[in-house]
Amino acid sequence: MKGMGLDGYRFSISWSRILPHGNLNGGVNWEGIKFYSNLIDELKNNSIEPYVTLLHWDLPQGLEDLYGGFLSPLIVDDFLDYADLCFKSFGNRVKYWITMNEALALSTAGYDNGNFPPGRCSSWQQNNCTGGDSGTEPYIVTHNQILAHAAAVKLYREKYQSEQKGKIGISHLTIWPIPYSNSSLDHRASIRFLDFTLGWFMGPLVDGEYPLTMRALVRERLPKFSANESEMIKGSFDFITINYYIAFYAKHNTNYSAVNLSYTTDDRVTLTAARDGVPLGEQLGSMMQVYPKGLWHLLLYIKRRYNNPVIYITESGIFDADNGTLSLQDALNDEARIKYYYQHLAFILKAFKDGVNLKGYFAWALMDTFEWKFGHTIRFGINYVDFNDGLKRYAKLSSQWFKNFLQK
Repeated sequence: MKGMGLDGYRFSISWSRILPHGNLNGGVNWEGIKFYSNLIDELKNNSIEPYVTLLHWDLPQGLEDLYGGFLSPLIVDDFLDYADLCFKSFGNRVKYWITMNEALALSTAGYDNGNFPPGRCSSWQQNNCTGGDSGTEPYIVTHNQILAHAAAVKLYREKYQSEQKGKIGISHLTIWPIPYSNSSLDHRASIRFLDFTLGWFMGPLVDGEYPLTMRALVRERLPKFSANESEMIKGSFDFITINYYIAFYAKHNTNYSAVNLSYTTDDRVTLTAARDGVPLGEQLGSMMQVYPKGLWHLLLYIKRRYNNPVIYITESGIFDADNGTLSLQDALNDEARIKYYYQHLAFILKAFKDGVNLKGYFAWALMDTFEWKFGHTIRFGINYVDFNDGLKRYAKLSSQWFKNFLQK
């Protein structure tokens, strides 16, 4: 990182590595504290600023077993204790905290379609889920995530911020929806999609309540904030971060079912990757729907809709599929990845010139990683990791490109 000229590194703390059972009753793993403390010290010693995420989907199994994890409001106090321990242990050196990574993904993939742990969804989806209700649980989980986030921000501001001089925010998963046609129905569909994704979280954080479209369409299945909760949530961020990869066409869904309810269909929007047989954007690496201009549109939308908050882009990139047949030479010669970053950084510069309060950009990822449910079968890194030979690392062309870019 130092050789490349990077001045920031984003990483996530594993909750169960700090608190093996998820709460203080199960004791603190001081070796875990030491591991992250050493990492932070090494970064600071090399003039690299740590940007630390507290929860990157990996909820401790103990809390899932004890009360169902984020399905229970009990999670708020346990997350608060975990955050407090991290602020206390690392906050004298960490100046940028992110409470949760892509809370949207945990709510939808974990509790609507069941593709992510804990794998919950309605039985009618026939997705081999562990139980669940796709029409209610995603909303409950998001509600408790927002309350946990806001409680951690309140704690940080009241107990640590004045002394530690840090800032705190939350990470959002974003997709730019392009109206499928010029019809008013499709234009409204694109706005509804934004309300049901980014607005699902930013609405409460900026306005103290969920977007009007969600309240109108989801109705009694959408939890409500009390007056005190709304007050705590509103303004509970110093910055936000967005993770952007691709775009889709958004089309009004005329086949809504009032029987099989789910978060996915509640917005009455259908996403499609092509229009009249022509794909949106282009394919780079193994990523489809690559649409760099969508990032510019998204940044301007956030500026207008949410009062121009401070923004960091914390994920952006493409992957190469690797089922064991991708050669090292092909992996290192990643000109498509260079094209992706060049195009997106160009639109980031345009957004910056347009007055977006943008403060930083993080590529996903520094190295090939364990990509959640995909394991090691996809590679996002600008540096290659040989998982079969002692984790040896090799710089890809994109790594050298980034080094030159940062030097200039």
